[in-house]
Amino acid sequence: MIGSMEINELNRLLGNVDIYLLDQILKGRFTKEMKILDAGCGEGRNTAYFVNQGYQIFGIDPDELAIQYCRFQSKSLKNEYDAHRFQIGRLEEIPFHAEAFDVVICSAVLHFAKNVDNFRQMISEIHRVLKPGGILWFRMCTGFGGILDSAKEIGNGVFELPDGSERFVLQAKELEQVLDLGFEYVEAPKTVLVLNQREMGVFIMRKI
Repeated sequence: MIGSMEINELNRLLGNVDIYLLDQILKGRFTKEMKILDAGCGEGRNTAYFVNQGYQIFGIDPDELAIQYCRFQSKSLKNEYDAHRFQIGRLEEIPFHAEAFDVVICSAVLHFAKNVDNFRQMISEIHRVLKPGGILWFRMCTGFGGILDSAKEIGNGVFELPDGSERFVLQAKELEQVLDLGFEYVEAPKTVLVLNQREMGVFIMRKI
């Protein structure tokens, strides 16, 4: 049985990391030589582990307060950390040069796309800042397991889901366009149906 001390130590080490991203960490997918961008980092739930362990983690988010929090958190975890690796920025116009990163992680952000064109714009920007051979890991709302039978179509890829949220939903056509942009699968995609409320997919791809 895991004691409270071990749980506290794990919490300090991992923060509130996405469990599906932790899966990739445990598989040794990332190394400290890699430059990693958390695209839509929010307050840094997925960056704490990387900062703690001395990885080259960067982050962007349009929310200025969230970026301030990420900078504060990174300095609190590791005083010598360059907090300006966290920048205010949007996925539609990522404020880094082409092929700057070995990895882009994007957790529960792409389903806030306003429409199909907006989604493609964000994916194209991610493709631009990734090096050839670079890894893209993302998690977002998907529509492969019948959830859309219970959803209301708003239009242009956006649905009102049974949980009441409005989300851009990744379907087969858009997924094919992501691959056509110049990505290939590293692992088979996985989707989870959440109590008939929504469906979330996890994708890990490599830039060709």
